[in-house]
Amino acid sequence: MAASLWLSCGGRGAMRLLLRGRPALGTGVSFPAPGGWRRLHETGKLRGTPGIKVLMPALSPTMEEGNIVKWLKKEGETVNAGDALCEIETDKAVITMESSDDGILAKILVEEGSKNVRLGSLICLLVEEGQDWKQVEIPADGSDPSSLAPPAPVLTSAPAGPSVSAPPKLEHQPGKLQVRLSPAARNILETHGLDPSNITPSGPRGIFTKEDALKLLQEKHKGKTSELKPVVSPAPPQPTAVASAMQATAVTSAYPRPAVPPVSTPGQPAALGTFTEIPASNIRRVIAKRLTESKTTIPHAYAAADCDIDAILILRKELAKDDIKVSVNDFIIKATAVTLKQMPDVNVAWDGEVCRQLQSIDISIAVATDRGLITPIIKDVAAKGIKEIAASAKALAKKARDGKLLPEEYQGGSFSISNLGMFGVNDFTAVINPPQACILAVGRARPELKIVEDEEGNEKLKQHQLMTMTLSSDGRVVDDGLASKFLETLKANIENPMRLALC
Repeated sequence: MAASLWLSCGGRGAMRLLLRGRPALGTGVSFPAPGGWRRLHETGKLRGTPGIKVLMPALSPTMEEGNIVKWLKKEGETVNAGDALCEIETDKAVITMESSDDGILAKILVEEGSKNVRLGSLICLLVEEGQDWKQVEIPADGSDPSSLAPPAPVLTSAPAGPSVSAPPKLEHQPGKLQVRLSPAARNILETHGLDPSNITPSGPRGIFTKEDALKLLQEKHKGKTSELKPVVSPAPPQPTAVASAMQATAVTSAYPRPAVPPVSTPGQPAALGTFTEIPASNIRRVIAKRLTESKTTIPHAYAAADCDIDAILILRKELAKDDIKVSVNDFIIKATAVTLKQMPDVNVAWDGEVCRQLQSIDISIAVATDRGLITPIIKDVAAKGIKEIAASAKALAKKARDGKLLPEEYQGGSFSISNLGMFGVNDFTAVINPPQACILAVGRARPELKIVEDEEGNEKLKQHQLMTMTLSSDGRVVDDGLASKFLETLKANIENPMRLALC
């Protein structure tokens, strides 16, 4: 009976009760309140089963956030260390994430299709085998994927004043301590330095939407205008983004065009000056960042040369008779590797302070995909034959378009080649891929007439297939003289492909 008593004296009193025996009825013992015994035994159940946290990993050196493409395990399934857990789209490719622990997948916190999940964010929970995975304890910071957004400061009531940027709708809602942001809204807020606590979210379950962010941005610009025009009266809140944008345009009519174009509303005719926002993928954002970094920090120098590829075309036909299919680009890759072997001073990289001469000749080939441009790497090209280079280039290009490249297949490289000849481009200049020092831009093969001498010394016109190649070089490590010498040697190797077999 002692086990069924609720002791007002706590745990120590219970211990004394067990040691001293059964007390007389009514001597310092009080019976539990209704439901008390149930609460006592359900305490462990309320705490739940402790879970093993699985966080968003860094799957590439430049990765800052990732997208959950697909979960390969379901809740309740057994997971062993090394098992494929889910597919994650990084800034380079779609990579399979493997589990580092044994257990049972108890809870998926970030669903398939979730975008812009930051590194270190909690994506799922595991429990040890034998534990009740259905009762896993979910951490307070991982109960909802939207909780990955940074918490906003406590909302406060805006002071009364004539400013247009303080409409009546901006009053504080008691108990609302943080704002959950949609990905598009987060991007707009971070880009323009806006505070989401200055407006009430209008999305479902209190989510701060893209329309809220645009409205806040328009209010900010109207506030700037009110400093120039203090007579303007406060504008009532508008029901749609287009109407708010028209009001913002009216307030800023002193300017030739609005500071921020209004966003178009789905299902309605596009108004004059509206735009449609297209979310950028991780790959697109990284490409934009690295291109800007390259063009603003690397002193690009350019040199071009026309190469006669008649000898390569003849050799291709001879190889095709033996059922060996190689492309002109495969010969260019091989010729570039041979030239780098002959001129190791060009096979270098700049690490910010010193120049590093690389021992292995690893060539990055630019591949256009639906998600953006990516550069898989053919390793140790100088030691490979044309046929092996062709097979490697074809396999890497397919994996790049399918988003299946492994990190070691696109990280590194000592030299890059970008070929736009298949698109009919005569010539172009490419942007250097840091920390590499050079990139070769290859145009299309085009017929041109050239005066040549026959065996008897008579001049005559003959058609040749020429291809323009433009070298972009880092002037800090490859000066103009070295770049010109490299192009001269590369031209000789391309026009005499038999030389490629000597290296």
